[in-house]
Amino acid sequence: MPRKPVKLTDTTFRDAHQSLMATRMRTETMLPIAEKIDQVGFFSLEMWGGATFDVAIRYLAENPWERIRQLKRHIRKTPFQMLLRGQNIVGYRNYPDDVLIKFVEKAAENGIDIFRVFDALNDIRNMEIAIKTVKKCGKHAQGTICYTISPVHTIKYYVEFAKKLAELECDSICIKDMAGMLAPQPAYQLITALKKEVGLPVHLHSHSTSGMVMMTYLRACEAGADILDTAFSPLAWGTSQPPVESVVAALKGTPYDTELDLELLSEIAEYFRELREKYYDPLRLIDPKAERVDASIIVHQIPGGMFSNLLEQLREQKAEHRLKEVLEEVPKVRKELGYPPLVTPTSQLVGIQAVLNVISGKRYSIVPKEIKDYVKGLYGKPPAPIDPKVKKKIIGDEEPITTRPADLLEPALNKIPEDVKPYIENEEDKITYALFPQQALEFFKKRKLKREEAKAGIPPERVEELEKIAAVSVALATCLASSRGMKALIPVRARAATSNWVLAGRQSLTEYGA
Repeated sequence: MPRKPVKLTDTTFRDAHQSLMATRMRTETMLPIAEKIDQVGFFSLEMWGGATFDVAIRYLAENPWERIRQLKRHIRKTPFQMLLRGQNIVGYRNYPDDVLIKFVEKAAENGIDIFRVFDALNDIRNMEIAIKTVKKCGKHAQGTICYTISPVHTIKYYVEFAKKLAELECDSICIKDMAGMLAPQPAYQLITALKKEVGLPVHLHSHSTSGMVMMTYLRACEAGADILDTAFSPLAWGTSQPPVESVVAALKGTPYDTELDLELLSEIAEYFRELREKYYDPLRLIDPKAERVDASIIVHQIPGGMFSNLLEQLREQKAEHRLKEVLEEVPKVRKELGYPPLVTPTSQLVGIQAVLNVISGKRYSIVPKEIKDYVKGLYGKPPAPIDPKVKKKIIGDEEPITTRPADLLEPALNKIPEDVKPYIENEEDKITYALFPQQALEFFKKRKLKREEAKAGIPPERVEELEKIAAVSVALATCLASSRGMKALIPVRARAATSNWVLAGRQSLTEYGA
């Protein structure tokens, strides 16, 4: 057979810890191993997007934008990849176009090279602006298919959707198997069809939840898959991706041999193993349930994160004993709501409604606002028609919208309240506030407080001097980052030591609230 080496993407800095430990890995934890990871030869490093933005400001007291910049100083060869939820950006609802466009521009400017763009409903309208903006920025647009199983989600359905992504000039197609339900033979058939009828490189993303993933990956290689998602073994398996070391070893000597250095991979894995043993396990950040193989997902199709949410909701209601009823209710609700793929945010919508139906004892007697908005079409067009009787119960005689949901949203970047403006320092802060107003404001206030505490005890004249130095240093760093001409004249390493004051400020920010 002709050689066709498969490429690998590492997800350890994003989806792996999002899947296993609620996205709690800190930037300072990533930096010591970053340069070695850069030596591996990965196709890309997924290190941003998804829940990383929300968690950074909500729980870690970190500036998510700074994570890109810090990692970029250590990783110079491997492209950076992020997960972009289409019009949802990195949040849980549709945002106006001005926020989306500026977000993509700033992410590209800071160092994101590959944007994996998806929509929970596979509604191309919710992806179009994001993809066009990525292309305008000269970056790699990866159009994404959210894989699920239902009567309407056929090979033909997926191929037709991929053709629409190709028409938007996407550079590659990703099959996003968020629940780990993609079996080996369906994977072979789908990838074969995509390669034949669309012709773009195919990137397969899956999870280890059902236990099928290694067989699925091998069959995907046989069908012509170009890239696979993996994670380092200490943060692999369970609801995460399969381990990179195992995938590399399994493909060695085959036509799909990755040719990656197993010794280097093992050395990097040891870093994460020690990190886990010293910090993550003692703090119980990783739930043992998240690491188990759960083959029942093949039947109920509920991703690990959604399953955890269901359990938590039932605990709050002191109704854990009704889990079986909820698991039986989820597929019913999903069918009635038009078979939405169970991925953020639609997985939360279906799960919450299923719990309410069971707890209340009368189906759809309690309907959250988000479900009403979904039925009204404010999240996009469902893959199949919503059950007319259910629609009547939820929104009465109101007709769902037929336009692109974001067309109904007014620009938001220039609508920052007066009491918030004193905390806004740059365009990135504006974007952060537009995405998560409440959490962003709290983050900004803590940032300001920390700086004021740092100044305490320093003579006023010294503070003024240091502020001037910091201002000049930031201006110089910005110039070096944005001016291609400058990079040819000034060593790139100069950016890493522009000002001890700036670096100290960043360090104190990362430590705040730890």
